[in-house]
Amino acid sequence: MDINALRALPKAESIRAMEVLWESLTDGAGADDVVPAWHQQVLIARLAQLEAGGATPIPWEDAKERLRVLSAQSRSS
Repeated sequence: MDINALRALPKAESIRAMEVLWESLTDGAGADDVVPAWHQQVLIARLAQLEAGGATPIPWEDAKERLRVLSAQSRSS
């Protein structure tokens, strides 16, 4: 599949294709090469904050909606 075929996909299919690609990159051997060390440090800090009661998780669907709103706002700015 070339870039033009990817650009022609509906948004939902594009997102799913991206998820599949990311899973293939991070699954198994070599995943540490794809995910930078600083990402791991951020995750460790956030998990510690969560475990200490300093953060409240939200459902994934709510998080995605927040990101959609922020994305739309940044495009309109």
